[in-house]
Amino acid sequence: MYIACFDLEGVFTPEVWIEVSNSTGIDELKLTTRDISDYDVLMKNRIDLLKKYHVTLKEIQEVIMNMKLLPGAKKFLDEIRPIVQVAILTDSFMEFVDPFLKKLGYPVCFCHSLEIGKKGLITNYKIRIEDMKRQTILALKSLNYEIIATGDSYNDVPMLHEADHGIFFRPPNKVIDEFPQFPVAKEYPELKRLIFNYLG
Repeated sequence: MYIACFDLEGVFTPEVWIEVSNSTGIDELKLTTRDISDYDVLMKNRIDLLKKYHVTLKEIQEVIMNMKLLPGAKKFLDEIRPIVQVAILTDSFMEFVDPFLKKLGYPVCFCHSLEIGKKGLITNYKIRIEDMKRQTILALKSLNYEIIATGDSYNDVPMLHEADHGIFFRPPNKVIDEFPQFPVAKEYPELKRLIFNYLG
């Protein structure tokens, strides 16, 4: 049996932090895992910026509520879910993802969580488990599933390596250059064809 595992941001949704940056005018928040491969460094920088500019979780959630899925994302999922089971593996947070999951038809989602202070500011983040994406792939493989994994950035590379079949979806050129072993899909029909080829 197969499970298709997907990153969320960059695959089905725009990057949340870029949208927050656009909303708040804090340019430094535009940095993502496409720019900084060390997730801990990236998140600590984000939290420091939010504290500095007094941006609360509620303000971020209001931005997220107004965000739309990437064009074609829901149609793509609707087309593959009758054929293969789907799971979302994201380094985002429970406090962020629910509006997206609702729009996607509530697929299974594994993610992290945030710590919130009294004034509604994000004070820290809690990793569900270190190297969560890769560890989730390992756990699913231990149940004798064959895994097709799709992501767009540096933090997806470990799960693509661990999966039986790894695919990049619209990654930056520097990621393609560093990891040429993974096929690249730029549109959902192309991604669908790759996945269905692996399914046989």
